[in-house]
Amino acid sequence: MRCACAAARMLLGIGLLSVATPSRAVLQDEIQVYLDDINKPGEFGLQMHLNATPVGRETPDFPGEVVSAHGYRATAEFAYGLGHGLEAGLYVPTLVEPHGGFEVAGAKVRLKWVWVASEEHEGYFAGANAELGRVAARYEQSQSALELRFFAGHDGERWLVACNPIFDFELSGTQRRSAPDVQFDIKVARKVAPGLSVGGEYYPDFGRLNDHSAFREQDHRIYAAVDLDRKPWVLNVGVGYGLTAAADRWTVKAIVNIPF
Repeated sequence: MRCACAAARMLLGIGLLSVATPSRAVLQDEIQVYLDDINKPGEFGLQMHLNATPVGRETPDFPGEVVSAHGYRATAEFAYGLGHGLEAGLYVPTLVEPHGGFEVAGAKVRLKWVWVASEEHEGYFAGANAELGRVAARYEQSQSALELRFFAGHDGERWLVACNPIFDFELSGTQRRSAPDVQFDIKVARKVAPGLSVGGEYYPDFGRLNDHSAFREQDHRIYAAVDLDRKPWVLNVGVGYGLTAAADRWTVKAIVNIPF
């Protein structure tokens, strides 16, 4: 676990040193910090990701982009436990656009691997997730993309702390050969009652690894979040505030685990 934390600190340092060009538009199909939860072997799961932007960006980042302001997004995430710490998943993002209209934006597949589980290692956990997706050009400049996400943290008696270094690679469009986009998501939660936690989540997007831009041109958001675990129902709700001019000012989100 010391190695995992050292790697996380190194990746954070890289991200801070590489503050990049103005953030590219990214479809908000999920807003979450990954933990070590996965389905048991042979078990199916369904998770709904819901978010809306009451106040947000109204100027497109590229010609033809559907902006996030006043939009609503719902993504169904299907998951299946493969065993040996592996889980496969499928995302189906859908949107209600600011001026009306419903659309399925695309699809994404993922493979999650938990190599250190908290129950087995006194609260520490670590793993990785690979996600390959293709979405409509109206939502992301690169229709095809690969996300590599690493996660590590500690789930203790009172506190949960987790970090997610993320690297996004564009596989199509004008930036397909460029350096990855770098993020470093963080979650800190205090357990206030059985099955109930409150805390904060931080989602900083530093931009391209090899470019530079001012902090105000990056996408940084912070969320106040509540987690309710009443298995088989699990709920995460949050209200987010944009810290920079490039970020949406207000976003609300909910993630619901639905018994399958």
